[in-house]
Amino acid sequence: MKKFEFEILKKDKFARLGLIKTHRGNIDTPTFMPVGTQATVKACTIDDIKKTGSQIILSNTYHLMIRPGMERVRDAGGLHEFMNCDLPILTDSGGFQVMSLSKINKIDKEEGAIFNSHVDGKKFYLSPEESIKIQLGLNSDIVMIMDECPKKTNDYEIINKSMHLSLYWAERSKKAFGNNPHKALFGIIQGGLFKDLRLKSLEGLSKIGFDGYALGGLAVGETQEEMFDVLDNIKEYMPKDKPHYLMGVGTPSDILGAVKRGIDMFDCVLPTRSGRTGLAFTWEGRVNIKNNKYQSDNSPLDPNCSNFNLNKYSKNYLNHLFNTNEILGSMLLTLHNINFYQELMRAIRKNIKNDTFDEFHNKYIDKL
Repeated sequence: MKKFEFEILKKDKFARLGLIKTHRGNIDTPTFMPVGTQATVKACTIDDIKKTGSQIILSNTYHLMIRPGMERVRDAGGLHEFMNCDLPILTDSGGFQVMSLSKINKIDKEEGAIFNSHVDGKKFYLSPEESIKIQLGLNSDIVMIMDECPKKTNDYEIINKSMHLSLYWAERSKKAFGNNPHKALFGIIQGGLFKDLRLKSLEGLSKIGFDGYALGGLAVGETQEEMFDVLDNIKEYMPKDKPHYLMGVGTPSDILGAVKRGIDMFDCVLPTRSGRTGLAFTWEGRVNIKNNKYQSDNSPLDPNCSNFNLNKYSKNYLNHLFNTNEILGSMLLTLHNINFYQELMRAIRKNIKNDTFDEFHNKYIDKL
């Protein structure tokens, strides 16, 4: 079975053109991973996701351990068989959802997170070992360590304590992962908005040794400027030969700015969630299709989009679908948004290859 590998093909300052090799297929980087929270990318089929050029998707440990349960997925042959997906799959560790969704009873250094499900109140225990066990049972291709993802705070001591806890859990996650050369295990850099804590976290994770390095604890309410400051503070220290993953980010301009600062991998619910609620991303900016001004606009949402013949549908028609709560509207706009995000990633890769990324970045950073 093919070993997980990462190769840098070209650099344009800190922006990197790369290739992740997995036994399920290669992934061109920078890459965007559509989010398939419950083993489905909402309102889309896997075949349509593949037609957008998506090469990897993300699924969610927290949600799948609650429903339908890891054992049910494992007994179906793993996530790929369960959801009929032959793309590589990354699973997150559940740490972010424990913080953001559940009613937490306790964070214990040894036992992990003890919390009640947001669905039915059932009590769960999620330790580093259990998180890895669940992800291996799901049979994902890229596995994330268990970390604590604190809420945004300027309290240095809270973030410091949390960062050291995540380092301890990182060691335990690595040990629990064992020897799986065809899979990858990524470490997660914590430390909030504090440069010294981010660098301590990275140093500790580098000593343990991981196949990739993610930045967690962002997309939790900080400004874009604060997020870019974190990336600027750490970009020179990130391992040069490993993928860099910014978790849960973000808008097209977030992605452009993060690529400029050395990030290779992204995931976010924004394109699918926005598509379901009537917000479209286009090269001319955002379009709120529910707006009354589109009721007489018979032009396509994006005349340049030939993929799926999405340009067959007028803004007038899409406005009608959303204002009558027709499911087709959510399906079309979700697919449009994922397709746009993949067009953006292809354009980013092309411009890095051509040494024109700065010009591309400057043209679109305030527009998208």
